[in-house]
Amino acid sequence: MVDTNTKSISLNSLGIKNAIIRYQLSSDELHGEILKKEQGIESDLGAIAVNTGEFTGRSPKDRFIVKDEVTKNKVWWSDINIPFDPNKFDDLYGKVVDYLSEKEIFVRDSYACADENYKLNIRVVNEYPWSNMFAYNMFLRPTEKELESFSPEWTVINAPGFMANPEVDGTRQHNFAILNFSKKIALIGGTGYTGEIKKGIFSALNFILPVYKKTLPMHCSANVGREGDTAIFFGLSGTGKTTLSTDPDRSLIGDDEHGWTVENTVFNFEGGCYAKVINLSQEQEPEIFAAIKKGAILENVIMNENGVVDFSDTSITQNTRVSYPIHHIENIKEPSIGRDPKNIFFLTADAFGVLPPISKLTASQAAYHFISGYTAKVAGTEAGVTEPMPSFSACFGAPFMPLHPTRYAEMLSKKITNAKVNVWLINTGWSGGRYGVGRRMPLKYTRAMINAVLEGKLGDYTYEDYHIHSVFGVAQPRTCPGVPSELLSPRATWNNDEAYYCEAFKLSNAFRHNFKKYEEFASEEIRRGGPQRYAF
Repeated sequence: MVDTNTKSISLNSLGIKNAIIRYQLSSDELHGEILKKEQGIESDLGAIAVNTGEFTGRSPKDRFIVKDEVTKNKVWWSDINIPFDPNKFDDLYGKVVDYLSEKEIFVRDSYACADENYKLNIRVVNEYPWSNMFAYNMFLRPTEKELESFSPEWTVINAPGFMANPEVDGTRQHNFAILNFSKKIALIGGTGYTGEIKKGIFSALNFILPVYKKTLPMHCSANVGREGDTAIFFGLSGTGKTTLSTDPDRSLIGDDEHGWTVENTVFNFEGGCYAKVINLSQEQEPEIFAAIKKGAILENVIMNENGVVDFSDTSITQNTRVSYPIHHIENIKEPSIGRDPKNIFFLTADAFGVLPPISKLTASQAAYHFISGYTAKVAGTEAGVTEPMPSFSACFGAPFMPLHPTRYAEMLSKKITNAKVNVWLINTGWSGGRYGVGRRMPLKYTRAMINAVLEGKLGDYTYEDYHIHSVFGVAQPRTCPGVPSELLSPRATWNNDEAYYCEAFKLSNAFRHNFKKYEEFASEEIRRGGPQRYAF
């Protein structure tokens, strides 16, 4: 048995010398360290609350991939996958490990991928205890027996206090997140935002799994029903991916990152959940609210003098978060693996009130919408955003996808066809008008639509049961149990056909304009999945 309180490990091979290494501390021990160092405050719910500092979200323009023999002909180099010079990486890496040498640092051995056939051992080296507690929550936790022979394949080195010199180090500014596939290192500095840690490994797996394992990596949540049917939920931040997959009647596989194997199984990459908590309430999201207890980490929330969190307060950021180990959710799938996906949901928060609240997609439409990855930004979500803006992120996770989006889309299309999966577009956004005029689709109706799909209650794919949307060509059901029929037609909720179609064609043009950068790589079948042409 490994006594992780006394086991000593060396980081000399990483270049970190004479550090005080706090290895494999428990969640309770890390909780205590955070309080002792006055780096966090305990909330009335028992969770620790921290402030991540200057950065309260990822910084996509400061994410790099080392361009070398492994990556140069495989990565889709772009303003998302930004190349980094190998020699510059070595020099910067040397500075970071020198910075960490002779410090007290927190080291955790963990792994990603719940399926043993795809397991990736990870060593995480953190400057701060709350970053290490995040790694405990979010990665899978080895048993003591597994730790006896643990050998890390990838290493995450996380030094929020180290600031790069852009003129010398080749970064854009003082913060950076760099992947080196040859050395199997994720190097993160200058930012305390913990999401960079998990997204670094997610990005690595988005390269490793399709290139070497013939497995589709997905930015999605997933759950499984009592009959063993797996449902997959794709969606960008704020569309309901975590909320809608956390269902008391279905077992949660995971809330963010999964792989879909050649054996037609779906496995979770992670050992925890990282949920947005803006406007969280116990009534609307009881499972997530109950998960916020000792062992969870709240990020950038506002509390009163009694430690009571105001989940509506966004004075630090709209991107308030909580991380917790997946066992904080009662109804989970163990191990975190599902079989036989039956339904895929693409979630979007359409602030223009144009898309139906639920519609069924053909295979070509599914590929098109997957590559598009549409949602909308509304006023207040980012500096300078005062009106609704269309937002597209390929594969519902472009910042984490090293390969060309059509590579992932083609893999998804084949799996959908081979497994005979139904694909649905769910609009959790606005109805009856655009943002500021209409209202957000009530969560209870969105849940009712998803439950109707999962229970097979949406009728046959016929004219009697479905109407084809005249702009986007998707099939919208005419009735749905538990949902007022008038809500199922977005045009009908507007009570103004001219205004509705004006907005609809504006959005279709935005889709078409965004897709131009993929057209030369996309098949004719995928291109046919888009909205109708219209110049407005």
